[in-house]
Amino acid sequence: MSDEYKKKIGIPENHTLELVSSNWKGARKGQDTDEYLYRELDAEGNVVATYEIKDSTSTYPPFGRSISYSKV
Repeated sequence: MSDEYKKKIGIPENHTLELVSSNWKGARKGQDTDEYLYRELDAEGNVVATYEIKDSTSTYPPFGRSISYSKV
């Protein structure tokens, strides 16, 4: 999953995302939303940035999905 997020955010290949926390918001108003807090680590393991990612999927067909993020 974090590979999708790396691509969405535009993180360099030699950097990694480390999951800090996750929160399932449940299905509300036709959307099932999960929230994640990730740290971006450089090749040496230093924290470069922290991101809050929201991954939302429609509970109704055609089950569209959206991923948004913000730098914390």
